[in-house]
Amino acid sequence: MTLRIDIGGLPAEGVRFAASPLAELTAMLHVLAEPGHHPQLAGWAADVWAGLSPELAERLREAEFLWRSSQADFLIPGRPRPTLAEELDDVDRIDDERYVTAALVTTCGSNRVHFAGRSPLTDATARERALDVAQARGALQEAFAERLLADPAAVRARVRHTLEQCAAAFFDAAWTGAAVRLATDLRLKNDLLRRQGIGAALASVSGAVTLAPDGDCIVVDKVQDKATSARDSGVTFIPSVYGRPHLVAVHAPGWHPVVQYPVAEPTPSEPVPLETVTLRLEALAHPVRLRLLRTLARGPHTTGELAHAWELSPPEVSRHLAVLRRAGLLTARRQGRYVRYSLNLPDLTALGTDLLAAVLR
Repeated sequence: MTLRIDIGGLPAEGVRFAASPLAELTAMLHVLAEPGHHPQLAGWAADVWAGLSPELAERLREAEFLWRSSQADFLIPGRPRPTLAEELDDVDRIDDERYVTAALVTTCGSNRVHFAGRSPLTDATARERALDVAQARGALQEAFAERLLADPAAVRARVRHTLEQCAAAFFDAAWTGAAVRLATDLRLKNDLLRRQGIGAALASVSGAVTLAPDGDCIVVDKVQDKATSARDSGVTFIPSVYGRPHLVAVHAPGWHPVVQYPVAEPTPSEPVPLETVTLRLEALAHPVRLRLLRTLARGPHTTGELAHAWELSPPEVSRHLAVLRRAGLLTARRQGRYVRYSLNLPDLTALGTDLLAAVLR
């Protein structure tokens, strides 16, 4: 299962490596919303939350689905600018329909294609679906979605102001250090691109990013089957200090293809018993469970949401979730009338290392 980016006929300069302040702020916001995805940054996240004003903390919670389950496409710029203000100006130039649709796409199953081409601003069915998803996320998120649909201009201004407040509260200080590491990574990538070509540069991004043998396609190894084209616009690779372990890809129709990749080193894991490793491998052997994990990797979901995302029946989803829970790969938390399942990302991330350690012992 892969994302394929068509670059047939694209000149070498059409593949760009650049840092983006807005994309890095988005990665930081995801860490704050899902610190369990980033155990190495848990202390940083706790310190940031402790220092936020109550007003800003509330604003982040109400708008969190812009960056928690999946990042809104406009938050990962196709053409990065030197400053956050310039990138926010570019976001302001996006029309309401594209902005609102991108903001409310929060699932990542087989139905995640801009509400099948319909905009929640103009289509009643897409609007109802968007509100249903927002309701499942909580009262704050439901109210935010309702306001966005009723008055896009006001909510867009509020989101921009929130991001500007984040800059003053924590981003500017964090960006100072991150920018140095990003610049170092970019020098390496652009040197490889210039001296050895696209294939070498992609190989240095991640083992999950490769150039197809015919050189006409970039293949991103992700648990999905999607395709997009960069022939007209090019493709941008954005490094991130705060993004590990995620490899974020913007591929929806109408958006510039972008891949945001982590530059930080992974944190070593503690070895686990072979019996646990075996149980987890058996749990992951079923393709349906891999698809469910693909969605749960974006954030907590209910059984009903998972069933809708992958066009399965709720009982079938429940059976697969039970297997994953027995393997220790999921946790469950009840919130009101919803039970949300979350991925145990640290243990899943460590599985390859754990397997090697187990067979070597």
